[in-house]
Amino acid sequence: MTNMSSVTLPARVDPGKLSTLLEEAGWQRIGGRRGIYSRYSPPTSTDAWQNTSLMLPLDEDAPEFSDAMRSALLQLSQDRDFWIRSIYPRLIVDASDEFKFRKESSAPSGFIAWKSGERLVESARRTLVAGAKSYMGPGRHFVNKHGRFAHRYLDQILMGQSAPGSYIITAYAPPNGGVPLTGSADSPTFAVPELGLASVRDVSQAVVKAVQATVEALDHYHTSGSLSGFESGVIDGISYEMTNAILGIAENSDGADISVDWDPAIPSPTALDSHFEFQGSDVSPLSQAAIRLAADRSSEITTLTGRVHLLAKKQAGSPGVFGIESLSQGRVKKVRVRLSDEEEYHEAVRAHEEDLALEVSGRLEKEGNLSWLYDATVMRIMGPISDFSRPSRPVMDGQFSLFADTDSEVPGSS
Repeated sequence: MTNMSSVTLPARVDPGKLSTLLEEAGWQRIGGRRGIYSRYSPPTSTDAWQNTSLMLPLDEDAPEFSDAMRSALLQLSQDRDFWIRSIYPRLIVDASDEFKFRKESSAPSGFIAWKSGERLVESARRTLVAGAKSYMGPGRHFVNKHGRFAHRYLDQILMGQSAPGSYIITAYAPPNGGVPLTGSADSPTFAVPELGLASVRDVSQAVVKAVQATVEALDHYHTSGSLSGFESGVIDGISYEMTNAILGIAENSDGADISVDWDPAIPSPTALDSHFEFQGSDVSPLSQAAIRLAADRSSEITTLTGRVHLLAKKQAGSPGVFGIESLSQGRVKKVRVRLSDEEEYHEAVRAHEEDLALEVSGRLEKEGNLSWLYDATVMRIMGPISDFSRPSRPVMDGQFSLFADTDSEVPGSS
């Protein structure tokens, strides 16, 4: 039983919205008086309310409305888990579309390994950002393009607590909100410029459209073995950023999915799916597609896996530079990596601190005795360094190593 003195109740509750939330949670309307009150019975699968019914007041002008609503909310809060995860977060916002990012976990119900949880939160954020960028127009690899707009969209969203069972991250997006178009050079494809705002609901639909296109490309790959679906799906929102975000959701899981619940106060889009599932078999095509979409066809693109052995940043806010030592057989051993997206630098830091292998892709160029990977992107963090080995290549007499260790100096790192 919940300690009533510790319960936080919303100052104002729309009885219509609370009715919808109860019905979505399995409660059944069993009677009442039209316009005055409704009576609900709880799901048969729970005994938290001891099978008692709930009276929900409907007439907001009635003098007893506030007291009756408070009693109803206190009754609901007797099941604290249900209250704080399913009811309270959705009552304190006027309206919200919900994105749920779920990952199966072998940990106890409602828990997840810390690093996997961090990865899920990061991948959920990247999915929203990638979809928001696609709202402004299609792109194979956005890098920093439309980044300010995408982050203004992200500023509109609330993050909810994990639901019990499999680990779930919930994002609440207010459909009636607006994302400012000013303050950047972004030029949207289908916003109304004179309003100076993009509808949050429209941007959220772009996110779902991009996820749906990616899932369709995965289905095409599994039936044909071809990555062409990712190429043709760019116009619908597929990008390097989206494939890489979903890769983070799918990998190292026993199953994962993204689901969307549109707020019933606004008509839901009919052309979009609302549930998307991912399996471990999706990791390989997603990784291949990300590499292809990130590639600049006019230059040599190299992808390698290695150990981060050097970290340096030119200045605050810059994409950053790090050194990576290849863990596979190839013509280069040590490479300086200059990122195209500053947000990926922390992944190199994490790989360095936790001794994890990192997969990176970029334009390989030679400068003196150093090899550089320019406009690079972090594809993903791999497993522990100990799981990888690099065949040794002995230096013959009279030769010297072209890749001498010069870790103490990185151009532009001062």
